[in-house]
Amino acid sequence: MDHAATAQMVLWGIVFVLAAILEAATLQLVTIWFCVGALAAFIAAALGFSFMAQAILFTAVSVILLCVTRPLLRKIRVQNVPAMNADGEVGKLAIVTESIDAVRDTGRVRIGGVNWRARPETEGETFAEGASVRVARIEGTTAFVTAETP
Repeated sequence: MDHAATAQMVLWGIVFVLAAILEAATLQLVTIWFCVGALAAFIAAALGFSFMAQAILFTAVSVILLCVTRPLLRKIRVQNVPAMNADGEVGKLAIVTESIDAVRDTGRVRIGGVNWRARPETEGETFAEGASVRVARIEGTTAFVTAETP
């Protein structure tokens, strides 16, 4: 095997590894087709095909796989993405463990056994320690609460 063929194999190997790393980093099926295309071009280089033929094979395999598999993957992809843990707390009742007062920048609630920083959803509203409130939304580590409605 000559030096040019070896260099071409190394090039396609590098393209394969970079595409695989990007795929692993994103987990979005963005570069998997280029991995297969690079593998096809690597094999073509090992068999002695010209670099132009390798590049055409890489492009053709990548594009064909992209066009064929992408629509199939969209059909089988989960449509109802489950809520994150914090999003699951919205709408639940919480008990105020430290009085909630936006002016004094105080407030904590316990939601299902977990202690959260709390702020009133409505500006100017305050809640006393021991009050029952409803979680309106979660932003980061802060629960925004409203008065419990029966």
